[in-house]
Amino acid sequence: MSAAGPRSVLLAGGGTAGHVSPLLALADCLRRRDPSVDVAALGTATGLEARLVPERGYALHEVPRVPFPRRPDAAALRLPGALRGAVAAAERAIEATGAEVVVGFGGFVASPAYLAARRRRIPVVVHEQNARPGLANRLGARIAARVAVTFPGTPLRGAVVTGMPLRREIATLDRAARRDEARAHFGLDDRPTLLVTGGSLGAQRLNAAFAGAAGPLTDAGVQVLHVTGAGKRLEPGTERPGYRTLEYCDRMDLAYAAADLAVVRAGANTVCELSAVGLPGIYVPLPVGNGEQRLNAATVVTAGGGVLVDDAGVDSAWVRTVVVPLVLDGPRLESMSSAASSEGRRDGDELLADLVTAALGGR
Repeated sequence: MSAAGPRSVLLAGGGTAGHVSPLLALADCLRRRDPSVDVAALGTATGLEARLVPERGYALHEVPRVPFPRRPDAAALRLPGALRGAVAAAERAIEATGAEVVVGFGGFVASPAYLAARRRRIPVVVHEQNARPGLANRLGARIAARVAVTFPGTPLRGAVVTGMPLRREIATLDRAARRDEARAHFGLDDRPTLLVTGGSLGAQRLNAAFAGAAGPLTDAGVQVLHVTGAGKRLEPGTERPGYRTLEYCDRMDLAYAAADLAVVRAGANTVCELSAVGLPGIYVPLPVGNGEQRLNAATVVTAGGGVLVDDAGVDSAWVRTVVVPLVLDGPRLESMSSAASSEGRRDGDELLADLVTAALGGR
């Protein structure tokens, strides 16, 4: 980082991997640029950040979890007091770290951080992961010095498209060069390979559909790497030669390198990771929420790098009639891979770090 870069940065985001992963990617980028920069995170005691941030070597300052009620109830009456307490905790973290810039990634932690930074007259940078922004970042964008978004068309005023800050092992992945190593790592051979994952928590719809089609998949000459999610196991008898199951995978870079096709949810991180490494995807958006997952996948699907499927249409018959022919269609997968790569970005961490420096310079 140049001499104009910040000496201390406080990153705010947590609860889910969707917020924590880009936070850590930016933290690592800032440290690569300037090993002397002080990077700390603001998070809750119960989110993923409570484990992942300290494991990566960064200090975590805790704030109370303050969800915004969606209806007028008792929680709504308690909101002002709870928010005041969270803002005060965020101010204490700013004071303790000497933060010169606050970077927020949305979620319960971000709103108190934005308000505390405004009180301290410290510039705010907002990064929105999803194509449809959440409440915290819609509020934060109003006071931010810089706003970054992952997907073009995300409706935040003054936003710059940076893409998603990705883990270094994903951003630098060469799938073809790592394929043999990756397949050996998971005990797979050279057959067409399908990756199925619903993320760290799993997706019951995907788990049930593919468990019911394990036989037809392997009989067709397809091998499967199925990440079921923590605490979730498939029906006894599902795992067989050529069908490998894991509850959790801590080497997703190798999982991507091993696969020819992935069937996944359409979280922003997943969409961006598959696009960056050129892995064709069948995206099955969550049928709940505000529809952001369908929008997240729209750009790469329109480009031809993925297929969008409604959650209700996913069952074992669909796996047999749609997924099996696709994973065996080498020429189509090659075309989809090129299309996905054309929409992927590997430099989101660097572009966001540039905005952090620009926010400080424009204070």
